[in-house]
Amino acid sequence: MLFRRRKPDGLLERVRTYLWPRRSFSRSLQYFSKRILRLKATPHAVAAGVAAGVFASFFPVGFHFIIAAVLCWVIAGNLVAAALGAVFFGNPLTFPILWGASWETGKLILHDRLPAHGPPAHLGEMMHKLSFAKLWHPVLEPMLIGAVPLGLVFGLLFYGITRWGMNVFREQRRKRLAERASRREQSAHPGAGIGSAAR
Repeated sequence: MLFRRRKPDGLLERVRTYLWPRRSFSRSLQYFSKRILRLKATPHAVAAGVAAGVFASFFPVGFHFIIAAVLCWVIAGNLVAAALGAVFFGNPLTFPILWGASWETGKLILHDRLPAHGPPAHLGEMMHKLSFAKLWHPVLEPMLIGAVPLGLVFGLLFYGITRWGMNVFREQRRKRLAERASRREQSAHPGAGIGSAAR
């Protein structure tokens, strides 16, 4: 295949690239934006898909794509846009921030139902043993409840930004195509413009 690397990246290199882009975060943002803007779907479908991916990023791992897919089906979003939004907004660099914010927000909402001293002393041990029953009340319940309002706020924000960007991008592309068509018509009929001006 053309442009394929002679020596494929190893596992460590792929993990490093996922955590830290090879060039810069601005280049990664530009690449992500172009991938989103060039999707062949309506502005609403693309924006709704991105919003679904952003919304799902606030939930713990394992729920992401299920929530994004269900939400896409409900709000007629684009599933590819949802996957791109989830991968870009929810990644190993942002997960601690997103999940910490979800947990803190959930604690605020459930302040009368949680212990006053925060998580239990053996939280790390419980997470290591993956005891769902023990993790539910102190960790997962507030995280899931806190993820809903945060996901709604940021999902709506990214919906508006993406839809506006899609409309601007498509209007600019429509103008460029119209200008190209006009130039082609003038080059195909060079005397048409002069004749019409003389009349």
